Amino acid sequence: MVDQQRSSAAAASEGDTTLPTWLSRGLADLFPAAVDPAAAGDPDQTLAARLAEAESQGRPLRVKLGIDPTGSDIHLGHSILFRKLRAFQDAGHTAVLIIGDFTARIGDPTGKSATRVQLGAAEVEANAETYLVQLGLGQDPARALLDFDTPGRLEVRRNSEWLAGMDLPAVIDLLGTSTVGQMLAKEDFANRYGSGTPISLHEFLYPLLQGYDSVAIEADLELGGTDQKFNVAMGRDLQRHHGLRPQFGLLLPILPGLDGVQKMSKSLGNTVGLAEDALSMYSKLEKVPDAVVNDYLTLLTDLDLANLPENPRERQKAMALAITAARHGVAAATAAQADAGRLVAGAAGMGAAEAEVPEASLATVNFPAKAFYLLAAVGVCSSSSEARRQIQGGGVKLDGEKLSDPNQEFSGTQELAGKVLQLGKKTFRRLVE
Repeated sequence: MVDQQRSSAAAASEGDTTLPTWLSRGLADLFPAAVDPAAAGDPDQTLAARLAEAESQGRPLRVKLGIDPTGSDIHLGHSILFRKLRAFQDAGHTAVLIIGDFTARIGDPTGKSATRVQLGAAEVEANAETYLVQLGLGQDPARALLDFDTPGRLEVRRNSEWLAGMDLPAVIDLLGTSTVGQMLAKEDFANRYGSGTPISLHEFLYPLLQGYDSVAIEADLELGGTDQKFNVAMGRDLQRHHGLRPQFGLLLPILPGLDGVQKMSKSLGNTVGLAEDALSMYSKLEKVPDAVVNDYLTLLTDLDLANLPENPRERQKAMALAITAARHGVAAATAAQADAGRLVAGAAGMGAAEAEVPEASLATVNFPAKAFYLLAAVGVCSSSSEARRQIQGGGVKLDGEKLSDPNQEFSGTQELAGKVLQLGKKTFRRLVE
């Protein structure tokens, strides 16, 4: 998947053959990327020339990444863009992280088949605070996704700064920079219009407002996923409209989820959250399908693929260990790898007792408790109905023994304390009183 996107990126970036490896790794698209040799030294046509210009002037590039805090959790799929933003920081440039507290209340229509539910300001701000913590605010800089500590390397801005006070003449001017035809060229809008699905007028404002963010912070470059090309290009158009140098667009692939097929998405249940414990993270990652292991290695690690084992299983384990170590440290990742092995052995009656497994408290469980209720009460499943489905599907074990009856009853904590509850091959919890 990544290889297919990389081939198109290579073709698009012939004029930027001098890009450093840290920048070009995993690149799916870069625009503009002049192929005319006469434009090779033009800092408005090639990113390599813009980088060289900035270095000669002793100024950092302003690298924009906008996030709409429409939820509370960040997963590894989101982290691809933050890793690239951190690479720019480490190279001496300024990351401008835009919290879309205003645009989140509209909701990005990209990838949506219907109008999104609009969020309230308080909910958006609460989500924003959790995002910043997950990105590394107040945490160990060595394991933070972004550098919050080095002066000049990070600006955190909320786009309500410039959007909330925009008056009607300014809105009319903004609307005048685009046409209905241009908006309907956006695939998501075109599909909805063609199928007769309503498109609210405020949704047409979203790409314009996101684009205006690039005007407000005078971005040199904007990062985005491949599904964001329309919005990033809109930023270039608006910068030109306001007499600014247009930004470059650098797009990265969409990470496949744990199923190896669909994109990583919480709604699809195929994610690895940044806040997950080391054992859960490692256990999920070491079971990623072989077909996407190289995608994970390219986009989520700095490992040299040429120096990794050819054996698919060993390559898979190296990937899982590296990603877990980046979030939790080498010691915790190594322990998680060992514990995952013990838990597999525990299925045969060995090793589970010695494994360091995240705990789940039985304190709030009302006994006697049926198995389906227990799974929901300790947080292994999101609901009793999901727990029933998992048990009936054969996906639940208690100390290596399969639970087959959702109505199996447990009389009290003495039956369960110290045992390991397993959901599928990736989730383990030691039950404690």
